[in-house]
Amino acid sequence: MTTQIVTANRLDDGAVVYLSADGRWTETVGCARVGNGSDEAEDLLAIAGHAVADGLIVEAYLIPVTVENGVVCPVHIKEVIRANGPTTRLDLGKQASTQTAAA
Repeated sequence: MTTQIVTANRLDDGAVVYLSADGRWTETVGCARVGNGSDEAEDLLAIAGHAVADGLIVEAYLIPVTVENGVVCPVHIKEVIRANGPTTRLDLGKQASTQTAAA
C-alpha cells in the first residue's frame, strides 16, 4: 500500500500547496491529508480536480510520503525541496521564515 498526498501550485501566486485534511490548500506539507491505497489516492485527485476546474490550483499530482510519529515527509528529494525551499540560499523560500522564527 502506498501512502500519498496531493500537491499542486496555487494559481494566483505559484506557491507549492498541499491538500489539507479540511479540504483547503496549505503551504505546509505536514498539514497535508494523507491517502493510503489507490481508492484514497483517487479521492484526493478528484478533490484536486475540482480545485483545478475552479481555477485555484494547477498541476495537481500525487506524491509518495512517509508518516513517522505523525510527521508527513515526502519520499523524493524533489518534493523535499518543493516543501522546504531552495537548497542554495537559505535566506529564501520557506526555510527563511523558519530560521527567522527560530532566531
